[in-house]
Amino acid sequence: MTADADDVVEHRPLIVAGSGIAGLSAAIYAGRSNNEPLVFEGDEPGGQLTLTTEVDNYPGFPEGISGPELVQNMKQQAERFGAEIKNGIIESVEAKERPFTVRLKNGDVYTADAIIAASGASARTLGIPGEDDLMGYGLSTCATCDGAFFRDEKIMVVGGGDAAMEEANFLTKFASTVYIVHRREEFRAEDYWIDRVMEKVEAGEIEIMRNTEVTELHGSREEGVDHVTLVEHPEGHPTDRLDDPDTEEFDFDVGAVFYAIGHTPNTAYLEGTGVELDDDGYLKAKGGEGGGQTATDVPGIFGAGDVVDYHYQQAATAGGMGVKAALDADDYLEELERGEATAEAGEVAAAAESDD
Repeated sequence: MTADADDVVEHRPLIVAGSGIAGLSAAIYAGRSNNEPLVFEGDEPGGQLTLTTEVDNYPGFPEGISGPELVQNMKQQAERFGAEIKNGIIESVEAKERPFTVRLKNGDVYTADAIIAASGASARTLGIPGEDDLMGYGLSTCATCDGAFFRDEKIMVVGGGDAAMEEANFLTKFASTVYIVHRREEFRAEDYWIDRVMEKVEAGEIEIMRNTEVTELHGSREEGVDHVTLVEHPEGHPTDRLDDPDTEEFDFDVGAVFYAIGHTPNTAYLEGTGVELDDDGYLKAKGGEGGGQTATDVPGIFGAGDVVDYHYQQAATAGGMGVKAALDADDYLEELERGEATAEAGEVAAAAESDD
């Protein structure tokens, strides 16, 4: 249902959903294009980068920078160019009529001529004790981001799909030993990745702990992860069999833990807009060459960062996509403005003819 004009808090040429690297990069470019972007931070302000204590692979920082500091710097840069950043979680977008109607969970309503969806994808976690305290302090969801901080440590990877195999393989560059913990006997990964991991197993670089689950993380923010508590059952899914006498619980020393159990794209608010999502809920953008790469199949809605990119999921690639989205949105808004000007000129000409 389209919002009543009296209910609308404000109209903006452009609204950006998400305040991670993609959203803030888009805001910087959109601000410089005088598109007055309004950025809603979402339920994870700053995105997943705020969970990373040190970022060593973002260009321009030879000594590295903390995730929260990088996000704060980008916020200030976006605001310098006229972007406004607000706390708020978008609940829904109505796209049947223009302008778009954007409803927040707190009940506020805004309208916009264009929207950039940069709401990211949330890494799945286990919900076990120690997780909240140690995320970013020995617990990570990104091997490419954080693996180099744990050279010569025992590193544990949790998962059994392609991502887990790929991350375990990557982490052998740094770890003394990589341990893959999987709750079943069989892996879900493609044979290609299983074969690569098995080569590392034969070389003594990876060990596999099947039918095993992590139930608690131990350590401190000062010292990082010290050890984990595991449960194992010969038939798998041991946390479902804690009362079974065949279930064994034991502690295991590791210096870091990496979750590789998937991501959930934050796209629920786009349901009903007509944008196309893949089977996992990721937003489909046009891609390809030339302009319009971040456009969706709904004119005026664009996608950037991890909400689209399920493969690379890096800060630098998210930033680049945010820039593309802002440029694509600017082209769209200029075309919209030209169309409105042409229509207005036509109305004036028609009125003049009627007066004659």
